[in-house]
Amino acid sequence: MDVLYFAWLRERIGQPRERVETGATTVRELVAELAAMDEWHAAALSDLAAVRVAVDQELADLDAPLAGVREVAFFPPMTGG
Repeated sequence: MDVLYFAWLRERIGQPRERVETGATTVRELVAELAAMDEWHAAALSDLAAVRVAVDQELADLDAPLAGVREVAFFPPMTGG
C-alpha cells in the first residue's frame, strides 16, 4: 500500500510517500508498524491528536479497517478561513 505524508509529517519523515508491505488490519496498527520503523517515523507519529488520516482519499479514524486499501495519507488538521 502507498502511504503519503503531508506538511510537517513529510518534513519529519523525510519523504512524501512510501510503499509499505503491512500485516496491519487497522490504521492504528499501521501507525504502530510505521513508528517502529525508525526514529523519524516515531517522532512524526508520536502525537496522534495532531494527525488526521485519509484512507483511499476518504477521511477516516484510527480504527478504520485496511482490507483492500490502496492508499493511506497522514496530514495535520486543516484550518479554514
